[in-house]
Amino acid sequence: MGSHMPAPVDPSELRAQCADVLDARDGGHFHGRPWLREAFLRVPREQFIPDRVWWPWPGKDGLHPVLDRTVRPREWMRAVYTAQASLITQVDDGRVRPEEGPTKAEFTSAASCPAVVVDMLHYLDPGPQDVVLEIGTGSGYSTALLAQRVRPANLVTMEIDTRLADLAREKLAGFGLRPTVVAGDAEQGHGERAPYTRIISTAAVRQVPQSWLLQAAPGAVIVVPLNGPFGHDALLRLVADGRGNGEGRLVSGVAFMKLRGQRRPVPYADLGWPAMGGPWPAYADAEYRVTVVRGRQEIQIC
Repeated sequence: MGSHMPAPVDPSELRAQCADVLDARDGGHFHGRPWLREAFLRVPREQFIPDRVWWPWPGKDGLHPVLDRTVRPREWMRAVYTAQASLITQVDDGRVRPEEGPTKAEFTSAASCPAVVVDMLHYLDPGPQDVVLEIGTGSGYSTALLAQRVRPANLVTMEIDTRLADLAREKLAGFGLRPTVVAGDAEQGHGERAPYTRIISTAAVRQVPQSWLLQAAPGAVIVVPLNGPFGHDALLRLVADGRGNGEGRLVSGVAFMKLRGQRRPVPYADLGWPAMGGPWPAYADAEYRVTVVRGRQEIQIC
């Protein structure tokens, strides 16, 4: 008798199961955003994830194992649709390759977990007529979700790594989507298509780049992970005034790789953070207000 081969995993079924997990989360995510759930079910995330990625949690040996679609397709596919699992797509700025096996080198790019991707788009809440600048194309998956809501002609996405930008452009085109994919330093924005009514960053910043605010239209929404002194990043939703200033609040805790130009540590006091004599209050117990005026950032806890 021949050996029994396990049935292939149905990605659409896993996608629906992942959507159900996100439905059960409190606040944000799909709540009040039916377009976002429809986009999530429509876009095949597995088409945007490389065949070899690193698992975000290390094994007992301290190394992050490689998930290889060609070797363990079921395990790889389930990882793609694990709501809370980011998949590492680049380490040490590409100097370490997945073919080299498990690693403990520094992560420099990842396909963010579905829960965070969806939550960020919830707070961005773009409309069909918005002009959007996305910072950090990565795999192109988030770009594809955006393009279900925003006309691709009104969508600009930037990636500092030319190889990743080219790959994402190809994958998006394979899905019938042709937004403007720019290979370049996104910290400077993309003035050619400004002003933007929505700006989203998939890389964390220590300080909101002034160029983004200068390229934002009045009332534009900026969603970006802001690095903080409490051991993780925080998702910032900022509203621009169209004159280079903005105000908003932190809405939840997240974890992201930093924008390359902002990797170097800077004292938090120099970035507008207040001094704290005790533990930082939870987001549910206090409001973290963020203002940026004439390039000066300030965070207040109310």
